[in-house]
Amino acid sequence: MPEADHATVERRGLIASAATAAVMAAAGISAGVLADSQIILLDGFYALVGLLLAWLGLHAGRLINAGPTERYPFGRETLGPLVVGIQGLVLLGSLGYAGLEAIQTIASGGVAAATGIGLVYAGLTLVASMGIAAWLRRHQAGSDLLTAEAIQWRASAVLSLVMLAGFGLAALLVAMDQNDAAAFVDPTLVLVAVLLLGPTPVRMIRASLRELLEGTPGDEVRRPVEVAVASIRERHDLPEPSMRLGKLGRKLYVELDFLVSQTDGWSVGDADRIRRELAADLRQPGQVLWLNVELHSDPNWDT
Repeated sequence: MPEADHATVERRGLIASAATAAVMAAAGISAGVLADSQIILLDGFYALVGLLLAWLGLHAGRLINAGPTERYPFGRETLGPLVVGIQGLVLLGSLGYAGLEAIQTIASGGVAAATGIGLVYAGLTLVASMGIAAWLRRHQAGSDLLTAEAIQWRASAVLSLVMLAGFGLAALLVAMDQNDAAAFVDPTLVLVAVLLLGPTPVRMIRASLRELLEGTPGDEVRRPVEVAVASIRERHDLPEPSMRLGKLGRKLYVELDFLVSQTDGWSVGDADRIRRELAADLRQPGQVLWLNVELHSDPNWDT
């Protein structure tokens, strides 16, 4: 996919995510007030946070897609993992606050939420969350920002499923004239949602920190590089290289140092040819590849 097309897909995905979040935030906050439900209010606030973060991602994507400038000669791909980390921190803080509110509600005797509104709301948001998450997954190739949005919407779908099951249980308890027990369903749902959704922002924060601190990429990034390097070695009869990998947003750093013999007649042209072939093997839509291939005959060249 050409770079311009990739930028357009990313922008459309973020706009679609923001628009869906705006509708769900308005619906969630309104339904939460009408139903006197903490779990619906949490879902509405979760969507509102998603709207703000989608806007932040849209702005960051515009800056990233602008490419290198005189002031930022290496581009601004750092904004990708930075925005993902901010998303994770905000979501984790939101879940923590919701959990504390739920504990206080349970301690004060629970709350009688309107189960009918809750069931309708949960069903509609489940369909909407699953739909936008699936759409983003189909278009997220090469975009950490769209990947983060898809993760958030999958988490929202889990929250909707929890609400649907919980309000169904509350309706059953009310039908059995167990109103006191039903009053604890809503805050309990919040705690269940916090436990289920909590690992998602934690993973987002960890992935963000790993990239910002230039840590080794995960298997999904490292494995294709290892396969391409193995193919290059076989084609050119090269030894095992010293390899360094790094990922920063859409930018992938690959540094390969091959120790070769002077008697084999290796030249600068050979290094250029190997670099071009490897670049062709590693090229992926939306990815910015920084590839460095060196041929050395001195085993102590870097000391």
